Amino acid sequence: MCPANDISGTSRGYIIPIGGAEEKLHNPEILDRFIAICGGKESRIGIIPTASELEDTGRNYEKLFREIGVKHARVLPFITREDCQNGEDVDYIEKCDGVFMTGGNQLRLSTTLGGTRVAQLIRRRNAEGMHVAGTSAGAAFMPEHMIAGGAEGSTPTPDKVTLAPGLGLTNAFIIDQHFKQRDRLGRLLTALAYNPFAVGIGLDEDTAAFIKAGDDLEVVGSGGITIIDPTDLTYSSMDRARRGEPVSLIDVKLHILVSGGRFEIASRTASADIEWQQE
Repeated sequence: MCPANDISGTSRGYIIPIGGAEEKLHNPEILDRFIAICGGKESRIGIIPTASELEDTGRNYEKLFREIGVKHARVLPFITREDCQNGEDVDYIEKCDGVFMTGGNQLRLSTTLGGTRVAQLIRRRNAEGMHVAGTSAGAAFMPEHMIAGGAEGSTPTPDKVTLAPGLGLTNAFIIDQHFKQRDRLGRLLTALAYNPFAVGIGLDEDTAAFIKAGDDLEVVGSGGITIIDPTDLTYSSMDRARRGEPVSLIDVKLHILVSGGRFEIASRTASADIEWQQE
């Protein structure tokens, strides 16, 4: 599912994948930044807890956003596909400045929201300027190609990853989360070996990519983001490798970016925040 077409006269909203386990209490830098771009305390935030099997996930985030200072935070409990077609919760997305998708299981998101009015609304509203953030499973669900699962390890193999259709907010990136903490380099490399037109984003916990219109991103948070760029890939053995066999990939470029670092998709260039080095 590709992103909705840009709406004439409007600027596409941010896409904000978060690697999971974002700081919520002492210095919620990522959530503060999300709220700020949504319009501050007067913004309207819709919370989609569909990925989680815990009944209190949505309410906990609603309480958290209100404690941070948002006056209008509302849980949108899309549990069934029928919930995603009509009703006040669906209509509320039309009024939102930002939507936040919680963690859990991304397949619950894709099988519940995929192809419904909610998915169509989120894509259209993002094209109109609404910002969309997602943590953990919510981050994985954002792009056209979603990592649905896979194995740990640094070496790609044909069976290292399971892919499924995602929400389709971008087709420029494939996103993975809990990246360093769960040793997911191999499964992101495998996903890119199958789809070498995309750039991989591996998000550490408490780390987010703030992706603006044009697919240029900035890193926010306490961890790092691994950017894998297969643009200059000259050789892949994926077509002949068997299940469990290592895959050879030659001329893949890798960047590690920390807070303030940037990546521009058009030029495929990465840059670090050097201000702190000059102090």
